[in-house]
Amino acid sequence: MGKKVEMRVAPIGGPVLGLEASCDETAAALLAPDGTILAEAVRSQLAEHTPFGGVVPEIAARAHLAYLPALAAQVMAEAGVAPGALGGIAATAGPGLIGGLIVGSGFGKGMAIARGLPFVAVNHLEGHALTARLPLLREAGLVEGGVAFPYLLLLLSGGHCQCVAVEGVGRYRRLGSTLDDAVGEAFDKSAKLMGLPWPGGPALERLAAGGDPRRYPLPRPLFGRPGCDFSFSGLKTAVAQTIPKLAAERDRADLAASFQRVVAAVLADRARHALAMLPGATALVVAGGVAANQGVRAALTAEAARAGLPLVAPPVRLCTDNAVMIAWAGIERLRAGLTDPLDHAPRPRWPLEELAPAGDAA
Repeated sequence: MGKKVEMRVAPIGGPVLGLEASCDETAAALLAPDGTILAEAVRSQLAEHTPFGGVVPEIAARAHLAYLPALAAQVMAEAGVAPGALGGIAATAGPGLIGGLIVGSGFGKGMAIARGLPFVAVNHLEGHALTARLPLLREAGLVEGGVAFPYLLLLLSGGHCQCVAVEGVGRYRRLGSTLDDAVGEAFDKSAKLMGLPWPGGPALERLAAGGDPRRYPLPRPLFGRPGCDFSFSGLKTAVAQTIPKLAAERDRADLAASFQRVVAAVLADRARHALAMLPGATALVVAGGVAANQGVRAALTAEAARAGLPLVAPPVRLCTDNAVMIAWAGIERLRAGLTDPLDHAPRPRWPLEELAPAGDAA
């Protein structure tokens, strides 16, 4: 574990506007400096991308450009906050699809310039990492006052699958990551092989609810191996090889349930190894789109309990891409005295380990 950093807390002059446009969800949110959610809105692009069976980057960028200004105005009107009363602008600047990142961060910079506000270029992964620290007293799954550092984060999404030691704002150590597919990608591709509609992860979970999770003996990649890396390509291949043998809809439900059970077991096993690598962790935190899967949550809850720790999982609406987590990450960085210049370039690839630690702020 890294050395403890004494972080100075800087005052924030008003609510912080968060903007998210990294993939196929356009979102805006307004949070008070204490983390109270004043207003939030998400505009899905499901209708735009469904005909293509996945996200089309150019279509996504154009949709962000069309939707984001109205969403920002909507949340400010709902909260009754004028632009001049804002304390800062936080916008996702990576990782993600470059077109959307340019739209979102560019719009945020424009507002910051117009109002003379501090600007924070938020790493999307840090948004997920810090959601557990939201002091949402009435939200299920979160800890009163927020989770204390250090904690173990399982970041599970369509593009990322990592075990991360979260030791402070901007202080992250990757303990393990996927060797091939991310877990969300495995869900989506397996769902597509089963003939399910896009997005595949939620559709597979619904199908699995009516199946026998022990019928198909699918492989458990890296289960029991040292470390906490992941691998899902072999599991996906096993699903592809099983599908031609299916004769009825019931068979397909059983395969979906078996797949979900194996994924949950692998994730719990990898979490067990990662917790052993982070003694002193205050909690096991799961975030990202796959964190919304109830089978995964149940397996990780049991694993955390075995370690004597709570499982902290955001409300389902905050697992997928949203602007609440972006505004909160902006608040955490503003408190630490961290802002970004207006020439900050969006980064389609931006590892958490490359963030500026709060203790190193000038």
